[in-house]
Amino acid sequence: MTTALTKAVIPAAGLGTRFLPATKAMPKEMLPVVDKPAIQYVVEEAVGAGLHDVLMITGRNKAALENHFDRMYELEQTLEAKGDREKLRKVEYSTDLADMHYVRQGDPLGLGHAVLRAKMHVGREPFAVLLGDDIIDPRDPLLSRMTEVYERRDATVVALLEVPASQTHMYGVATVEETEDDDVVRITGLVEKPPQGEAPSNYAIIGRYVLKPEIFEVLEHTAPGKGGEIQLTDALLELANDESSGGVYGVVFRGRRYDTGDRLDYIKAIVQLAVEREDLGVDLRPWLREFAANLD
Repeated sequence: MTTALTKAVIPAAGLGTRFLPATKAMPKEMLPVVDKPAIQYVVEEAVGAGLHDVLMITGRNKAALENHFDRMYELEQTLEAKGDREKLRKVEYSTDLADMHYVRQGDPLGLGHAVLRAKMHVGREPFAVLLGDDIIDPRDPLLSRMTEVYERRDATVVALLEVPASQTHMYGVATVEETEDDDVVRITGLVEKPPQGEAPSNYAIIGRYVLKPEIFEVLEHTAPGKGGEIQLTDALLELANDESSGGVYGVVFRGRRYDTGDRLDYIKAIVQLAVEREDLGVDLRPWLREFAANLD
């Protein structure tokens, strides 16, 4: 019988150098996507899948993350005095969203090292890892599907996305075998950012994982890999080859995903989300059509 999933881990210690100078003094996770910081979408996704215990792996200059999910009495009192109940509701919502915890990564030794920093908090329980660069549309629940696969197979589960061959060098890529479920594959091999043209498939790992606690033991002896960092992909490969761990399965995601990992995709994500908002889309869509029609 599998242990119920209650905890989520969100690595958020990166420097965000692709967004400089905006991220010189502000964490990249706090960059707004329409009118919410990117990190709030990720926490909302975890909570939507039933994971209310959230550990954030942070680093230096990340105090804004803790402040965002903390109470801000002065602001709340000001909004209350103005009678602005709508804005007050939004402020209080982020405060009460989840049971938030924080630990620093310290040395920037890679995603595997960041996940290992969660060991004391997670203990011997399964847990989900959510990376902040990918925002998953709540209408296409991914994490809850991954939880179902974990509970059914008692195995580690990762999210996969079919990407063009020209993009496989940007991801960890999986070698897979089909299962009886058309959206689930068994993973038999993994390689982190293979050279162009050498990927074993076009199944790329995106930033969602459901991990069994055995991952910590593997990470503790995983040597630095690509880029001199401790790669989570390398640890997952070891689990995939270990039958006693239950193996590793992939859920192939075919829903709506908004990539905030670089500047162009970040802009696209804002537009995609804004046009579907009831309060913004009605005015934004005709403006976009007119703007696009006038482009050279």
